[in-house]
Amino acid sequence: MGVGIEVKDLNAWFGKAQILKEINIKVGANAVTAVIGPSGCGKSTFIRCLNRMHETNPDARLTGSVQVGDIDVYKPGTDAVDVRRRIGMVFQKPNPFPTMSIYDNVAAGLRLNGYNKRRELDEAVESSLRMAALWDEVKDVLKKSAFALSGGQQQRLCIARALAVDPEVLLLDEPCSALDPVTTAKIEELMFQLKDSCTMAIVTHNMQQAARASDYTAFMLDGRLIEHSETSRLFTTPTDPRTEAYITGRFG
Repeated sequence: MGVGIEVKDLNAWFGKAQILKEINIKVGANAVTAVIGPSGCGKSTFIRCLNRMHETNPDARLTGSVQVGDIDVYKPGTDAVDVRRRIGMVFQKPNPFPTMSIYDNVAAGLRLNGYNKRRELDEAVESSLRMAALWDEVKDVLKKSAFALSGGQQQRLCIARALAVDPEVLLLDEPCSALDPVTTAKIEELMFQLKDSCTMAIVTHNMQQAARASDYTAFMLDGRLIEHSETSRLFTTPTDPRTEAYITGRFG
């Protein structure tokens, strides 16, 4: 089941450069929120802060708070590994584990979490690949290298890998930017189907995708959250002139 996200007074830096400035936002549970804005506005940094991926850079730091369901993400003592299990992430470029088979890619997170019984793993792998709309394409080649798959299949494999550990939130950082329209449509359909089981936030440069695939949209500019509302409202009657200028193509 998905959970809500509440971000308060979030600021983030890489070295001396401040990337995020006083972000405050509430993200609804079991919905898709698109994060849009021009290149360099802080979109990817924002979602990386939600599951503590930002801190994997030694020059990174942040202030503020992130609450995801019952998890205070940055509270001292909160386990970063547990955070990333409950808040999964799919990156712009597919990143299957190169030395593992298709099956083992999906099962990797489960094994780390103590699942070792073959029947349990088989059921979870099949279920995850079905949710990622990939099972029918790979069910007979599960022992093959993940690198034998096409780019679109690899991206859906990474989604299946993230789903296998049953995350409450799934973050997607431009997951369709390098994919063809048919594969993009499959991933958008997948997002629609997953809303019952998890909350999703997707970074996208494609405003048509944001309009099609999200329930809510957040517009960022220069490290600040400018506007956040229902997608239909933001794209038809934005309240901030900067939002209107961006979605009508006057900059970005």
